[in-house]
Amino acid sequence: MNYSRVKYACYVTNISQALVCNLSPILFITFHNLYNISYSLLGLLVLIGFFTQLTIDLIFSFFSDKFNIPLSVKLTPMLTFVGLVVYAVFPYLFADHVYLGLVIGTVIFSASGGLAEVLISPTIAAIPSDNPDREMSKLHSIYAWGVVLVVVLGTLFLLWRGSSSWQIMSLLFALVPLFACFLFLGTKIPVLEDEEKEAVSPLSLVKDKGLWLCVLAIFLGGASECTMAQWCSGYLEQAVGIPKVLGDIFGVALFGFMLGLGRTLYAKIGKNIGRVLFFGAVGAALCYLLAAISPFPVLGLFACAFTGFCVSMLWPGSLIVGSDRFPQGGVFIFAMMAAGGDLGASVGPQIIGIVTDSVAAAPWAAELAASLSLAPEQLGMKIGMLIGMLFPLLAIFIYLRIWRGSRKKQSE
Repeated sequence: MNYSRVKYACYVTNISQALVCNLSPILFITFHNLYNISYSLLGLLVLIGFFTQLTIDLIFSFFSDKFNIPLSVKLTPMLTFVGLVVYAVFPYLFADHVYLGLVIGTVIFSASGGLAEVLISPTIAAIPSDNPDREMSKLHSIYAWGVVLVVVLGTLFLLWRGSSSWQIMSLLFALVPLFACFLFLGTKIPVLEDEEKEAVSPLSLVKDKGLWLCVLAIFLGGASECTMAQWCSGYLEQAVGIPKVLGDIFGVALFGFMLGLGRTLYAKIGKNIGRVLFFGAVGAALCYLLAAISPFPVLGLFACAFTGFCVSMLWPGSLIVGSDRFPQGGVFIFAMMAAGGDLGASVGPQIIGIVTDSVAAAPWAAELAASLSLAPEQLGMKIGMLIGMLFPLLAIFIYLRIWRGSRKKQSE
C-alpha cells in the first residue's frame, strides 16, 4: 500500500507543532505591551503547554490500548487548528478575559502537541522503508524547518503589520494544521502495533533498566535542545547586546536552521546513531561554554546557532535508539520517550531562569559583574548558560554507554 499521503500529512502536522511551540514566545512582548500581562504569567503559558503535553504523553504511555489510534492520529492537526483559533479569537470576543483565552488555546493545541509526539513518530516508523532511521530523522528535520519558518515569518509579519495584528497572524498560521487535516482525509493509517507487540505489557517494559536509560537520554537531549532554543534570543539581547530582531532572526532562526540541517544530513547520509549522539553532546557542551564565556558578540551568536547543529539528533536519535532496542514496545515506548523529552524541555529552561534571577539578585554578583564590566543580569545569564552546559555534559556519558552497547551488539 502507498502511504505517501499519510507521510506528507505527518510532515505538515510536525510543522504545525513547530508553529504552536514557538508562537507564544514570539508574542510575549506583544502580550505584555497590549494587555499588560506580567512576564510571570507569560512564562506560565509555556509551563502550561509542556505540562499538558506531558500529561498526554503519560496517558498514552499506559492506556494507549483504550484509544482508537488511527482516529487519534487524524484528529491531532484538527486539535491544533481549534487551539489556534481559540487562541486568536477569544481575546477579541472576551476582551476582559484575554489571558484565560490564551490559556484555553494553549491547552488545546498543546494537547495536540502531546498527541503528535506520541503518534506521529510511530506512524512514520510503521510505514515500510529501506532505512527507517533516516525516515525518522527526516520527520524531525521538518519540525526544525518549521521553527525557522515560524520565527522568520512571524517576526517579519509583526514588523510589517504591527503587533496589534497578531491575531491575523495566528489565524493565518492555523491554515497549516487545516491543510494537514485535508491530507489525512480518506487515508488509511498503518498499523502501529501488531498482535505480538500488544502482548508486551507496559509493566514488563518499565522494569527494564534499558528503558530508563533511553528515557534519561532523551531527557538530557530535550533539555540540551530546548534550553538553548528558548533562551538564545533573550541571551543574545541581554547578555551579548544584540538587538532583539537580529537576535530572533540570526539567533533563534539560525538555531532552527542548523537544527534542520543536522537532521536533514542524517536523513540523507547518516548512520551509527550512537556515535552521532556522543559527538553531538560533546559539541553542544563546547558551544554552551563558548556562548557563555566569549567576549565577542558575533562569536556568541554563532555558538548559540551552532548548538542547533550539535543537538539536532539528540531527541530523534534517542527515539531511534528506544524504538530499535524495544521493537515490540509500540506506542508505549514512544509515549514514554516523549514524556522524558518533554520533561527535559520544561525543566532545562526553568532551571536557567531560576539561576539567572538568583545570581542577578545576589549581592556578590553586583561586585563580580562590576569587575567584569557587566550588569548583574548579564552575569546571571552567563552563569545560567554555564549551568545549561551541564545537560549535554551529562549526556556525553549516557550516549557513550549507548554507543558502546551498539558496537558490542554489532560485533556479536
